[in-house]
Amino acid sequence: MKRKIKVILVMVTSLNGKSTKGSSFSPSSWASAEDQQFFGSLIAKHSLIVMGRKTYEAARPKMKLELGKRRVVVTRVPEKFSEYRVEGQLEFTKESVVSLVKRMDALGYKTMLLAGGSDLNSAFFREGLVDQLWLTIEPLIFPEGKGIIYDERLEVSLELLSMKKLNRNGTLLLRYKIKK
Repeated sequence: MKRKIKVILVMVTSLNGKSTKGSSFSPSSWASAEDQQFFGSLIAKHSLIVMGRKTYEAARPKMKLELGKRRVVVTRVPEKFSEYRVEGQLEFTKESVVSLVKRMDALGYKTMLLAGGSDLNSAFFREGLVDQLWLTIEPLIFPEGKGIIYDERLEVSLELLSMKKLNRNGTLLLRYKIKK
């Protein structure tokens, strides 16, 4: 699929690869202030943010809708969220990730910020749609949670573009290009 839109997956994980802690899908309870500030700056800079239903439900209390910023929530049951839909700002879809990327590309978006979760990330990786991965690694280890991807059969090769230490504790921001 020829496309102009660039898909950037942004995630935060523990050292042992958990992007959620237990049953909580909100990293705000465990991610550093520096990561939260970085993520907030990405949301502010990007006009298209795509996420899964659980990520949306975790983010909804803090989410501020605004003109010129489109949030797309991929869910199996978009009709369940029809009361929350705001034209051009918040939409719910069950379309395939390929169809979604084609539609957003046709609408003229240059960048899609993919904000997870693991099922949605896996779908984007399976279709070869992720161009970059921006990963914050927190110096924490905890026993339960989901990873960046759900499909453990996926094989993806990456090339490190940059690395930045975000705080004295050793929170790292890694930016990778996906090798295709």
